[in-house]
Parts: sequence; C-alpha cells; structure tokens
Amino acid sequence: MADCTSMHYEKVAEIGGGAYGTVYKARDTESGKFVALKHVRVQTDQDGLPVSTVREVALLKRLDQFNHPNVVRFMDVCAIQRSDQETKVTLVFEHVDQDLKTYLERAPPSGLSSDTIKDLMRQLLSGLAFLHSNRVMHRDLKPENILVTSQGQVKLADFGLARIYSCHMALTPVVVTLWYRPPEVLLQTSYATPVDIWSTGCIFAEMFRRKPLFCGKSEMDQLGKIFEVIGLPPTEEWPTDVSVPREHFPSLTARPITDFVPEINEQGAQLLLQMLTFDPLKRISALAALEHLYFQDEETLTQIAEI
Repeated sequence: MADCTSMHYEKVAEIGGGAYGTVYKARDTESGKFVALKHVRVQTDQDGLPVSTVREVALLKRLDQFNHPNVVRFMDVCAIQRSDQETKVTLVFEHVDQDLKTYLERAPPSGLSSDTIKDLMRQLLSGLAFLHSNRVMHRDLKPENILVTSQGQVKLADFGLARIYSCHMALTPVVVTLWYRPPEVLLQTSYATPVDIWSTGCIFAEMFRRKPLFCGKSEMDQLGKIFEVIGLPPTEEWPTDVSVPREHFPSLTARPITDFVPEINEQGAQLLLQMLTFDPLKRISALAALEHLYFQDEETLTQIAEI
C-alpha cells in the first residue's frame, strides 16, 4: 500500500460524506482526468493495518484487472498512519457524475421507459453476476451506490468496502438506510450473495415507482413493511437461529406485486417476485436473472408463445 506523498490528485469538491469518511471529486494532475477519492479511517492494530483491510484492497485490485464495464474502476490506494490507533486510507476510483438516485430524480414526469429500465437492470445484474462469480458480496446495494454515466452505462460502486467499513470506526451517527436490506440481515441470521439480489429487487421496483418500495423506520418496522407485500412466510421458512419469533408479526397474505408496481409487465413482475423471495436459498441468482424471460426481446417471446 503506497505512501500518500506519491499521490498526484488535486481536490476539486466534496461530493459526499458518510459514516466512515468523506468522498471528494479530484483531478489527476498527471492525466487531467477526474477521479473520486474516498478517505476511510481504519483502526490500526499492533502490526499496522488490519489484515482484513489489506485483503479487501488486494481483492479490489484483482477485480479491476478484469475491467468489467459495469463495475467502477479502482485506480490507486495509499495509507497514512495518523496515530497508534488510526490509519487514514485513501482509495481512488474513477469518477462518475451521477448515481441512480439522482438519475431517477432527473427522469421526466412520465418516468423512465420500460426499455430504459430493462437496460439498466441488465447492466446492474451483469455487474453483480461478475462480483458474485468472484465470491464478492456487495452488501450495501442502494441507488446511491449505483453510478450511471451520461451515456447510460451502469457501474457498481462501493463493493468490497462493506467489510472494510463494518469493522472500523464510524465518524458520525449517520443512519444507514434499512430500505434495501433483506430479511436475513434484518433478522441477524447468516447471509451470502442472495443479500444483493434482494436489494436489486428493491431497486428494480424503485425504477418504476421512483420512490422506495419498503420504507421502514427500524428493523422490525422494515420487516413488517416487507410482509405487507410478500406475506408472512410459512413457519418452515422462518430461520431457527434468530431471537425474533414469527408470531411477533401479524399473519398477512401476499398481495399482487402489481398493486405496488403497477407499470411493470408480466415477465418483470415474475422476476421481481423471484428477487423478493424471503428464503435466500430460493431467491434467483444474478446469472439466472439475466436469463429470465423479462430480458428476451418481444420477437423471441412471440416465438416461444407459438411453440
């Protein structure tokens, strides 16, 4: 990990501040290109940086060698030890001017076209399938972490950072949104790559609605809002290693997803429900989602219907 004195970036503007650090738009003084600088404060152990941080950074570097079109480029990293307890790590990524949240806010009053939503979803799932095939969970997918270039290219950002952040010091009591968290995380049971598929389902619905699907105020409230849509899962699907009993929630039956996302077509509704499946083992994978009928063109669907 390089010393920051060798870095050649000039800060232009602060573009975001989170619980763990600040993000700046900066100019590479050698190439003239814009980059995003993410400063993260990391607790230092007696051997310097925690092994987990070094491992995560090595993983980011390895993934970047593939140069996947739907994953943000990771360009540089350096570390400055501030004290025995703290090191400031600076991560350098390519800069993209807008995220999906901004993109949706700027959409015309009529909303995004069905073809645009399909294209964005295909790209999002393509980036996710790539991460998952390399055994990387994003763990914090939300519209703010999905970048959209001026040409409409989707790039996943902040993947791999969730684990760096999770074991390090929070600077401010920023409330991390619950709205894209799957039931297994809300219930604090074990989880794996299906967590990202649930979040993707929430984002898929939001592309049509232009507002979040589940807006809970606490973990329990969030689960309650989820069950109002998908119904209370059967007893056999309720995880056994959680402290919250199933009986804590009212017995609700699933409502048609089109009640909440009326503009979605039949294939899209099927795919959305396969993403918003309570049992993570039954949730569709990113790779399987890309093969879904929703992404087949109309001509292919007509041919299938005629067979």
